[in-house]
Amino acid sequence: MVVTFNEEYLENLYTKGDTGNKKLRFQPQIVRGYQKGIKYLIQAKRVEDLYPFKSLHFEALSGDKKGRFSIKANDQYRIEFTLSYTDEDPVATICNVVELSNHYK
Repeated sequence: MVVTFNEEYLENLYTKGDTGNKKLRFQPQIVRGYQKGIKYLIQAKRVEDLYPFKSLHFEALSGDKKGRFSIKANDQYRIEFTLSYTDEDPVATICNVVELSNHYK
């Protein structure tokens, strides 16, 4: 999948391991889980490729987050993203990472 980031701090967290913002700090194990999750998204050719990885807990969200999907970064945090498909190549998926959220807040 082609992965894009909705916020600059999400891209920095993946590429540099740091958000560059003192208000948005994450523990090292959360950063590692986030980076691992993004790597899975990049390697997946289509959304169905995420199903075999039970540790990701891939799911479609409902309620006020309908239209978003999520995978787990760790037990407490999840990576929320949207999916869209291009007409040029039926398998090409653009994954827009929207948020790294605390699942229990």
